Amino acid sequence: MDLTIPDSARAELASAFFQAAITLGLALLCTWLYRRYRKPYFGWWALAWYLYVLRLGAIISFVLTAQRYWLYWHQVVTGWTALALLWAALVFSQQLRWRPAYGVVVLFPIAWSYVAIYRLDNFLLAALPAVLFLSAATAWTAWAFFRYHRQVRSTAAIGLAVSLLLWAVHHLDYPLLRARGVWNPWGYYLDIAFTLAVAAGILLLVVEDLHSGVRTLSALSSELQYRERERDVLDALLTRLLSLPAVQGSAMYAIEQDSGRFIRGAGICSDWPGAEPHGAAEQAVRRVLTTGDPEVVTDWSPPEGLEGRRLAYVAALPILRGRGVAGALVIVGAARDPFAALDRPFLVALGRQVGAALENVDLYNRLEGRKAELELLAKRMVRQNEEERRRLSRELHDETAQLFSAVKLQLGLAREQASDTILSNLERASELIDEGIRSIRNVTALLRPSLLEDLGLVPAIRAVVHD
Repeated sequence: MDLTIPDSARAELASAFFQAAITLGLALLCTWLYRRYRKPYFGWWALAWYLYVLRLGAIISFVLTAQRYWLYWHQVVTGWTALALLWAALVFSQQLRWRPAYGVVVLFPIAWSYVAIYRLDNFLLAALPAVLFLSAATAWTAWAFFRYHRQVRSTAAIGLAVSLLLWAVHHLDYPLLRARGVWNPWGYYLDIAFTLAVAAGILLLVVEDLHSGVRTLSALSSELQYRERERDVLDALLTRLLSLPAVQGSAMYAIEQDSGRFIRGAGICSDWPGAEPHGAAEQAVRRVLTTGDPEVVTDWSPPEGLEGRRLAYVAALPILRGRGVAGALVIVGAARDPFAALDRPFLVALGRQVGAALENVDLYNRLEGRKAELELLAKRMVRQNEEERRRLSRELHDETAQLFSAVKLQLGLAREQASDTILSNLERASELIDEGIRSIRNVTALLRPSLLEDLGLVPAIRAVVHD
């Protein structure tokens, strides 16, 4: 097979260098996003674009040197680029983890490129499988974003899906047009347009994800305000989480008496209260309680003893009260957790805010208890005061007034036997005793009015107003 590139094909070098510069800028952007947010899919996107730059470097080197091994590495890196883009999309939308078995797919571009470049003489037969593999991987990437859009209604995701699908179709023209120089340099310009569209989609996806996360935090914060009972706070919080995209259930895990269990649940987690996690779920919760860091777990099993299908994605956020972790807020979803793009400090702040809200509820409950105790004490003091007034009134009426009456009676007897010289003094003493009796009756009436005792509060008030 003659692989010599004619001089007319060298005009594509400028377009290739231009595309390489744009792609390198996109790779550096994804690298910065990865260092900023520490999310795995940013790292995989960066790797994919770096591989794309290497792919362009290989084809540029082939155009300049016409060496067969550059075309071989161009084929290999092209396949790796497609796989890296696909893997980044799957990690983003489904939180997949790498498994050794996936390495078989990575070896396919190496093996087939060797066969295509060094063993086959038919150009179409050599190029078509690689092109189909590249187009299929790109279309699969588009499907991953379309599926994510169906789950969370993401505008950026549907834009990415459309761009990648058109790019997958564009790949198919390689063996028919671009490899024969028909599309040069317009094929590169189309690739540049698709690269910029994908870059814009990734940036919009990040912005959308951040906006969704901040909106979620704001919504949860509003639900934590003005709640007077811990049950109200938890019910409002867990119910509010169900309105987030793709969230199917939520539960609160708390430590009580040196053991942990779910204390409240909503959605598909409504049967979890009283149960304990097990397996990978238990390990994830323990890591949250130990480290205070959020955890995202895939393939989570329901608590032991509860039937149900395995859960696709679960996010566990630490609930901080005081200086320690008091529990975990567990969010179950059919797609990525709604906090995926947020920094760890954001998630820790959410857990601290939830813990503070629960602490405020606890303080409010203690305050209400103290208030009830004070009201009871005040009622007891009023009752004791009333009893003391009643006792004093009774003693003054039954003892002191009766004593004065007896003294007055004795004075009356003494007056009958007294001489005229002391009669006036006895009369004065009798008048003073009458004044003392009236004073005692007035004090008794003030301490315990007879109307209040005999008729009740309302008639007594009416009598006082009338007087």
